[in-house]
Amino acid sequence: MQGYSRNIPVTDPRHASVLSVRKTFCCCRFSVLLLFAAACLMIPTSLRGENVENIPSIQVPIDSYILKDRITSRVLMEKDLDRPVSPASLTKILTSIMAIESGRLDDDVVIPVEATLVEPSKAGFRPGERVKLYDLVKAAMVSSSNDAAFAIAIHLAGNVDNFVAIMNRKARVIGMNSSRFTNPAGFDKGIYAGNSSTASDLMKLAEYAIRNPFFNSIAKLEYAIFNEQTTHKQYCLRTHNKLLEKYPYTVGIKTGFTARAGKCLIARAIKENRDILLVMLNAKTDRWGVAEEMFDNAFTGGPMNPALFASLNRFDTVSTPPLTYTTARAEKHRVRLSKNVSAKSSRMLSGRKKGTSRHETLALKRHSGRPVAAISKNGKRIAPAATASRKQRNSTLAINKNVKKSKNDT
Repeated sequence: MQGYSRNIPVTDPRHASVLSVRKTFCCCRFSVLLLFAAACLMIPTSLRGENVENIPSIQVPIDSYILKDRITSRVLMEKDLDRPVSPASLTKILTSIMAIESGRLDDDVVIPVEATLVEPSKAGFRPGERVKLYDLVKAAMVSSSNDAAFAIAIHLAGNVDNFVAIMNRKARVIGMNSSRFTNPAGFDKGIYAGNSSTASDLMKLAEYAIRNPFFNSIAKLEYAIFNEQTTHKQYCLRTHNKLLEKYPYTVGIKTGFTARAGKCLIARAIKENRDILLVMLNAKTDRWGVAEEMFDNAFTGGPMNPALFASLNRFDTVSTPPLTYTTARAEKHRVRLSKNVSAKSSRMLSGRKKGTSRHETLALKRHSGRPVAAISKNGKRIAPAATASRKQRNSTLAINKNVKKSKNDT
């Protein structure tokens, strides 16, 4: 501003007024720029990023999650990607991929005493048993066996501390710069406590691991069956990943749980030309139902259907205002709960589309037999309160748009 006033006498009122106008204009222009910058900073990260899908926001009862389309590399949904959390047994994905990449899968591993002393879940190995390294990987991934994870670590690195050091170096190579590991199994209490990661880092880990065909062949197994090499004792281990049997498009990969970490899940689903990867950490309710719904939305490209009643605590009772059920075609139905219906019962309603173009359904599973909900459209009741006996665990409530009432299909 000094350049404008250098040769202008300040005693001249005409020039003083010109100077005042110029100063005011510059100040206003600067203020506008500041307001614009502040507005940009207030835009959510998910809307600023070029690779983030702009889809309707919903309330998902999960502390941290990310849903990604691997074909387009677009993030479909996200929440608190960089929030530090305990990864629980999702840690075993890193342990397993390191074992696979070691090139020693055919090794006979002598189970060390230290591995048998860890807390469950365990396969139940005994000290001195001989198990193939690839069978230990199956035990760690399929049944989340802590003894298998520790046996892998000790066999490959000599002791747990050495393996953990290699784990952390490998994590950096993958790009997991916000993660820290202190044990190969996922413990977050006791002498091995300290594992920490984020949804963003775990997505990087999952994407790295599933590029390995052998890893994928294990990650989708519902059972791991193998023999001890000396006595030929047979082990038959079952997966904790119920999504493999509940959702037909699931192809892996791993569950996790501790009291601190809560219910964790990394899941992958493939349908036609869509390849979707999900990381969810500390789910507050049924992780399987929420995962199915998130996958369904990703595949249909339609509006997200809120996970009905998902945020309720297990023993809550509800007499709330109507909730909205949105179908894949964006048609909205109102769902009103009966008075004092337990949250445990009400969660049995899963808001997923079923039936033909003339019918929409809400699935009822393991319902106790008491009325749950009345359904209306545009304020007009189109279905009575739904009931189902305990034997009708897979019954559905059909909503026929051409009639006022509907019946239960068994």
